[in-house]
Amino acid sequence: MDPTQREDLMVPEGRNRRRHPRARGDWPVMVELPDGPHQARVRDISKGGVSFFLDRPIAEMSVLSVEFDLPCPAGVRRIRGTGAVVRCEKISKALDHYEIALFITEMADPDRATIESFVTEIQLT
Repeated sequence: MDPTQREDLMVPEGRNRRRHPRARGDWPVMVELPDGPHQARVRDISKGGVSFFLDRPIAEMSVLSVEFDLPCPAGVRRIRGTGAVVRCEKISKALDHYEIALFITEMADPDRATIESFVTEIQLT
């Protein structure tokens, strides 16, 4: 990742319920749905959750598992977690794609620490 572009990766906090700083993302994420795994695209990430774009709606409070490779200075780290959908919004009337926000309830401590380091690094550069 080019350090000159990292300022663009920070997501403004604005008026929201977020408790953790977040950074923009743009990499694949596998989402486990009742009918099997589906590939989505990460929009942003924090140690408390992830939002992603998907080609179908998911009901709020649905429990999902996600898995993705987080780009890190030492390479790539596989991140896994489970959480509840807290938001599902259609991107536009013309597209049948949705932005899904997942509050991560179950994740290994080292994975949360890796995400937190990633977000902090983005903020400092």
